[in-house]
Amino acid sequence: MGNLLDQYWFWALLAAVFAALTAIFAKVGVTELHPDYATFLRTIVVLVVLGLIVAGTGVWRISGPVPLRSWIFLILSGLGTGASWLAYFRAMKLGDAARVAPLDKLSIVLVAIFGVLFLGEKLSAINWVGVALIAAGALLVAF
Repeated sequence: MGNLLDQYWFWALLAAVFAALTAIFAKVGVTELHPDYATFLRTIVVLVVLGLIVAGTGVWRISGPVPLRSWIFLILSGLGTGASWLAYFRAMKLGDAARVAPLDKLSIVLVAIFGVLFLGEKLSAINWVGVALIAAGALLVAF
């Protein structure tokens, strides 16, 4: 099993816990604010905390120039994150966290599909059953 900190599943499960807490905190935090402004404030917090982490762990150093391809896809990823957060906070403002979060997690289904279509990843039949169950479960919880 090795060092827990070197296991992808440890970090993925930790991300799920933090994502769940994010949904609850976002729902409470957006109740008295415009969702776009709430997203802006959250983004400032993320920037400050990540800046401190990157500086504190010493990974701020760049060993060489960042490749253009990396810049392009990181910019696209950042734009996607921003759009996702804006939509998410609007949804949280309008709906119940227990209904918004499952629909947001349909991103899992889309990642599986996009991974196959655009990245050439392979999913087995049982993997596709899991993807379908995630989709069905998200829809059942949300509606």
